[in-house]
Amino acid sequence: MATSNSKKRPAEQSGNPHTGINLKGTFISVMLLGVFILVTWFGLYALFLSR
Repeated sequence: MATSNSKKRPAEQSGNPHTGINLKGTFISVMLLGVFILVTWFGLYALFLSR
């Protein structure tokens, strides 16, 4: 006979330690890196057009 524990989702059965992790700092870092790349690209493009 099946028990109620056998109907748990796989993440709950394996005890996944990454559930509920906060990635706000990672998101901010990626956004800052993207802004830096865009500013650099547009700056170099403006330099190219001015020559």
